[in-house]
Amino acid sequence: MNYLIIFITAVLVNNIVLSQFLGICPFLGISKRLDTAVGMSGAVAFVMVLATLITFLLQHYVLETLHIEYLQTIVFILVIAALVQLIEIMLKKSVPSLYQALGVFLPLITTNCTILGVAIMVIQKQMTLAESMVFAVATSFGFGLALILFAGIREQLALSEQPKAMEGTPIALITAGILAMAFMGFSGLVG
Repeated sequence: MNYLIIFITAVLVNNIVLSQFLGICPFLGISKRLDTAVGMSGAVAFVMVLATLITFLLQHYVLETLHIEYLQTIVFILVIAALVQLIEIMLKKSVPSLYQALGVFLPLITTNCTILGVAIMVIQKQMTLAESMVFAVATSFGFGLALILFAGIREQLALSEQPKAMEGTPIALITAGILAMAFMGFSGLVG
């Protein structure tokens, strides 16, 4: 039951983008097309789950053992950067169209604060390894859900008429705010 609560909370109640405001750069930047949003969601999910696993193990078996916990942020960033390079190489060889579509946003996963945020939250909340993995999967699912919903809405907005002053970023920010308010409705779901 605990894992289900962690999952629902991370996806709907405390959505990493819409409630905690982490990962806004890719949320606004990559959400213009649905296909790139799906690709970015998959890449972020892969990196987030692997990074959480590796950083959890490093924290508990290396940093705490050697009493060098103060290096946590630097070590976590290095792990995330290495994983992003691995993803970039894999996408370049196996799915070149997605690699081209993601463009500059793929290297930005390295600095995506959602991935680092999840790795640090897992340690701060003193989760077990299993809870950490559920949290990472759920958070990446929540990130993908928000990104894909927002991309779908933005594609529809591109087809509709808007006042000249509202085109582009203004309507995107208003839409993101409304989407965040919609997700606030889930706050009473888990108590």
